[in-house]
Amino acid sequence: MRDSLSEINKHMAGKSVAVYPGPLRGTARVPGDKSISHRALIAAAAGTTPLRISNLNPGRDVLATRTVLAALGARIVPDDGALLVSGGHLASPAVTLDCMNSGSTVRMLLGACAGAGIAACFDGDASLRRRPMEPVAAQLRAFGARIETTAGALPLHLLGTPQIETRHFILLAPSAQVKSALLFAGLFSGLGVQIDGDRGSRDHTERLLAYLGSEIESSGGSVRLVRIALEGVHVEVPGDFSAAAFFVAGAAVTPRSEVVLPEVGVNPTRSGLIDALRSMGAAIEMRAQRLRCGEPVADIAVAFRKLRGTNVGSELALRAIDEIPLLAIAAAFAEGTTTIAGIGDLRSKESDRIAAIERLLASVGIAARYDRGTLEITGGMPASRSAPIETGGDHRIAMAAAILARAVGPLSIDSDESLDVSFPGFLEALNGLREP
Repeated sequence: MRDSLSEINKHMAGKSVAVYPGPLRGTARVPGDKSISHRALIAAAAGTTPLRISNLNPGRDVLATRTVLAALGARIVPDDGALLVSGGHLASPAVTLDCMNSGSTVRMLLGACAGAGIAACFDGDASLRRRPMEPVAAQLRAFGARIETTAGALPLHLLGTPQIETRHFILLAPSAQVKSALLFAGLFSGLGVQIDGDRGSRDHTERLLAYLGSEIESSGGSVRLVRIALEGVHVEVPGDFSAAAFFVAGAAVTPRSEVVLPEVGVNPTRSGLIDALRSMGAAIEMRAQRLRCGEPVADIAVAFRKLRGTNVGSELALRAIDEIPLLAIAAAFAEGTTTIAGIGDLRSKESDRIAAIERLLASVGIAARYDRGTLEITGGMPASRSAPIETGGDHRIAMAAAILARAVGPLSIDSDESLDVSFPGFLEALNGLREP
């Protein structure tokens, strides 16, 4: 007899996976935060004193950052389940820097290399080659870096930074990766920078640099790196909110669900999904809130409750930008209509996530209408049509499809190959949330 909760076919990389319906019940631990892991590795490479990093995200994206930093001359060694990282003086590499599928790796390390005066060629896989690099390249050219892109994308050639020029920047659009690239340019050049025009993008880099001893000021949409210092202290990466978000959304929409997710980072620039779901009536608690290495952390508890439609403005959507597929799934189960504004950038993520959301909801009979940056979804009675879900090689779409299947499956994911990008072991963790 088929498992009534979640029966996952034995799988291997690149194989389709079937997920069956059933409530999510129990406790699940999620891997270290991917965004903070990237930043901790890069910041550590700016210092000569080793920085110990524990609970690093084990996915392929963070592996890309580790591999590129090693090629640049950073020393990274295991230390009792953690890593000791030191750099001090990075050098121009003899090989092309392969950033795999990680936009964070290429954009933030481009800033670090520009600050360090390095010459390098950045490249990545076919998906990463389709993603825009000109926004960060243009800002770093103003800093003084010589950068040549390929029609605004990868491969990208950094030809050094002959002379530091502008150190005062204006962001044309809120982007944590571009902002972080500029902060890392300042860090690796040893010079302060000021960035204006930030409108609520992730502040992990600012928090990390402040925790490590640098003086950094943030107010009114401006960020200033005033004094640079890196103290060799221990960074313990909190649990990844974007990983926990799948279980949060799954429990919120699946009857009889009740889950607890311990030690998850709940940085307000990242946790917009919780605010959006609460506005829909979701039962979500953040317990034992505390600080870890400058980041807010909590144990997240979620129980199923019927949802209602809501309006999600662009500022809230920005704080939930990686979780928009999950918010769309919640809207499919909510009574009434939900609108989500300001999400045009989802067209150029690992896949066209707008199109992916439309396919995902269509697979359960729910229509989504997208127009000029706003997605409109009218909730109904989602029901599985047993058709395979095309994930486009996008790890977040694959995991969102698995969450949808637990509510109304069975559904098949066309490939599990992308899951190791950010959450190795996701399917096992999902299957472990069983009824007692």
